[in-house]
Amino acid sequence: MNPAAAHERLQLSGWRYRAVLLSVVGSALGYLGFSLWGGWHAVGAAVSEVGLVGIVIALFMSSVNYGLRFVRWQTYLKVLGHPMPWRPSLNIYLAGFALTTTPGKAGEALRGVLLKRWGVPYPQSFAAFFSERLSDLFAVVLLTLFGLSLYPEALPMIVVGVALVMVGLLVLSQRRLLERLTLRVPAEGGKVIGLLRHLLQVLLHAQQCHRLRLMLGLTLLSVIAWSAEALAFDWILKWMGADIPLTFAVFVYALAMLAGAVSFMPGGLGGAEAVMVGLLVWKGMNSADAVAATVLIRLATLWFAVAIGALMLFRLNGEQTPEGQPLQSHDS
Repeated sequence: MNPAAAHERLQLSGWRYRAVLLSVVGSALGYLGFSLWGGWHAVGAAVSEVGLVGIVIALFMSSVNYGLRFVRWQTYLKVLGHPMPWRPSLNIYLAGFALTTTPGKAGEALRGVLLKRWGVPYPQSFAAFFSERLSDLFAVVLLTLFGLSLYPEALPMIVVGVALVMVGLLVLSQRRLLERLTLRVPAEGGKVIGLLRHLLQVLLHAQQCHRLRLMLGLTLLSVIAWSAEALAFDWILKWMGADIPLTFAVFVYALAMLAGAVSFMPGGLGGAEAVMVGLLVWKGMNSADAVAATVLIRLATLWFAVAIGALMLFRLNGEQTPEGQPLQSHDS
């Protein structure tokens, strides 16, 4: 793989770049409104109770989450036949976080555009992205089982999550069927035919990432990664003086992530927060403290990732091609 294949320019300028900015700014403004609704005085009091050391610890646990998921990403690329040097791959992986606030985190597929410069075809990079989303979903579903007995009303949402995972794994298990369908799709056709052909190619490649032994190992890695952020949530609650058991805190965080995923809202915004606040209030926290705890953990996880991604994307967007031209699209 040769980065000198960078005659392809990064498709993030012109209207695309403005769309990215609008997505991030719109989500940030919505979150600001949510924070104001909870009351800045409550958020400020929570920050004071958690303290600088607590905030640093929470950010560190989020970094552990990102690091473990990057290891998983590297594994997927290697399995797909495109092992990447860790430094440029990490830069590209982190840049994808800038688009976490897109619906269903679909914008993180930007990594495919960046990886194309390293000779990774779109079907393989999108297969890695699809495998990531499925692995994340599987992990948070498993984590919700920690506290299901404490809140049985969450069963329907967990069933939806289990069903999505099972459907994904079932589709990926049908390799012969996928191959036959791929052969039957015409080589020429309109956008719909092209999209269908591309989707089938992505699923065929993703099947390589879900062989049983590999899937079990990476699922365990995913569970550990998301457990790191769930533990940070538990510690924030403890530092705020909330009497919330560890198992319930892990359950609340995992169920909130699941709610955000199945809602397909940008970054899970709205769905995740509603679940967190609702369950914390149900467990006995007052609403102001519940909102404050939710704002803190989302700042330390979601918005920390978006900030890192935006900085890395800005850095990559300013890089030069071998010809000395900035990485930008032709329609800027």
